[in-house]
This record gives sequence, structure tokens and C-alpha cells, in this order.
Amino acid sequence: MRFAVILSLAALSTVFAQKRTVADEEVLRVHRSALLIDTHNDIPTEDAGKDRPLAARVDISASNQKAHTDLSRLRAGGAGAVFFVAYVSSAYVDGNRGSTRAQQVVDTILNDIVERNPKDFTLATTADQIEAIHKQGKIAALIGLEGGHAIQNRLDLLRTFYGRGVRYMTLTHTNTNGWADSSGDMNDAAVAHHNGLTSFGKEVVWEMNKLGMMVDISHVSDKTFYDALEVSRAPLIASHSNCRALANVPRNMADQMIKDLAKKGGVVQVNFYCNFLTNAKPPRATLADVVAHIDHIRDLAGIEAIGIGTDFDGIDCAPEGLEDVSKFPNLTRALLENGYSAEDIRKIYGGNLLRVMRVVEKVAAASK
Repeated sequence: MRFAVILSLAALSTVFAQKRTVADEEVLRVHRSALLIDTHNDIPTEDAGKDRPLAARVDISASNQKAHTDLSRLRAGGAGAVFFVAYVSSAYVDGNRGSTRAQQVVDTILNDIVERNPKDFTLATTADQIEAIHKQGKIAALIGLEGGHAIQNRLDLLRTFYGRGVRYMTLTHTNTNGWADSSGDMNDAAVAHHNGLTSFGKEVVWEMNKLGMMVDISHVSDKTFYDALEVSRAPLIASHSNCRALANVPRNMADQMIKDLAKKGGVVQVNFYCNFLTNAKPPRATLADVVAHIDHIRDLAGIEAIGIGTDFDGIDCAPEGLEDVSKFPNLTRALLENGYSAEDIRKIYGGNLLRVMRVVEKVAAASK
């Protein structure tokens, strides 16, 4: 009995030791030591709306309190690199307009964000470039393509997007496309599904491997995920996904999926959308919910499987305490208070994603 009591006290001391008071100086020191990479930011389409033509340029240097993102708040939050997303609505499938729309948004990223703000942003296409740009005191701007329908079932268009700087593609959005099933419409009997990836869909994944483009499985069906995991020669990422065990929505990942992704070296980039963080509505999701998802992934698959993919400016509800890109230090504090080390945080904030990028780059080089 005495031995059991000692064990219980030891367990309690471990729990309480995880929650500690952290000085502002420590938060700042750890936060500055990390290269913070957000793999999913939708500001390129926030101003113009999701389904309308880009009516005006995106002025990221101007204060924009209607949005989650602007330059001053990126600086305040300590962002080191951002994947700006070329999001393509399913509305552009009609008339084969997906590629044209995606090119418009890539233009917005290259011209409005990078070229118009050369003192603050530099385009990056490799892991080494991200680190070099960060050392210069600038923010590395990268491009992700959201919605595989944007390539219009053509590998040449995939290659074109890679040539313009796209370094990951989300295989589907909420819509099943011509070669991959989405989690967003699996219960819609009117949609023709493929049981995962078609043979052409597998070619798309192989071509992404050869190019050096990360395969993003956020939004895909479970079968599409497992097909991509099987055929890809490089690790996969979930650029903006969470844990289904904590928020039971189809586009979140089941525990076994998270484990299997991690076994192949992949990373789950935690999403900040309230509805993907908690099923308890109301109240609004909080910073603690984000930490809970990070904890869950760590417990399932280890610290190397976690990253950050906020979905800022693609969401209409952000967690209390993480309302915009300036609030990242709040997450650093919460992680330190909950027992994460500075090295853990550096891995979560960017180290794990840089590792995946380097493996993807090596696989591509070996394919040449």
C-alpha cells in the first residue's frame, strides 16, 4: 500500500511539474530561437473573396483588422516563413477554369506580397533558402496549391505550377476531383467516387515526388490518404489538419492515420479553425484546445510529427488567445507551461517541416 501511495504521489508530481510559471523573458528567448513556419495561410484570397475574380491587389503591408494577417502582425508574431496558399474553389471546375484561377492567385503571391515588399519577403523554394532568408531577417514566402482540380487532370500543368514556385499541393479540397476522393463529399450519393486514388491519381503523386513537391493530404478521404501513403516515395504532410479523436469531423485525422503518417516521416500541421479543434459549440475554441491537439499528436506519434498550419484567413473563427498571426508567442508560452522544451518547440514550429522538405528534395534529386 505504501509503495502504491508513493507511486501515486510521484505521478501527481509529474503532472503538476508539467504546468509551470514561465517568465516573459523565457517566452521571448525561446520564441526568437525558433524558425516559425506556418504551412497554410489564405490571405492571398481573403480580400477578394473565395469565388470572385481578384478585383484588387492584396496589400499585406497595410493594417487589415478584418483579416488575420498583415505584415506588422506577422512581424509581431515572429513568423519566419509562410506558405501562402493558392486556393481554388470547386466552382472553378466548371468550364475548366481551375488552372487559370490558380495562376491568378500565384500571381498575387509573387507580385503583391513578394515583389511589392522586397525588404520583408523573399520567395523560397527549398529548405536551405528558408533558413537563409530567416537569417537575413526577412520572412520566407512559399506557395502551396490547395485543390488538385487546379491541374485539370494534366501533369504538364502540375509541372508548370512547380516551376512557378509551388512546393506542395493539397490533393483535394472539399470536392472529389477527377482522380482523388475528398473527405468533404463522401456521403453525397450524387458524387462519383473512385475508392481513393485512381491510377492517374497515383501518377500525380509520383510526379510530385519526382518534382520535389510535397504531397498534402488535408481534405482527402481516408482511402485517398492510405493510397497516397502507399505510393509516395517521400513523406506526406497534412498542411492544416487536426485530430478526429478531439474534434470528430471527417477532414480531421483518425489516430491510426496520424501514427501511419508519422511512421513514414510525415507531419501533421495543426489547424486553428474552431470547428476542427472542438465539437463543443458554443463556446469558441481556445488556445488550450490547440495545445490539446498538439499533445494528442505527440502522445500518438512523437514530437517529430507535429507542425503548425493555421488556416488563417481561410477560417471565420480562430481560437481565443490565437486570434491572428501576432499571437504566436501565446502558444509558445502555453507549450512551455505544459512541459514542452525549447527544442520541442523548435521542432514543432519549423524543424519537422524542414526535415520533410529536405527528404522530399532528396527523393526528387534521386529521381533525376
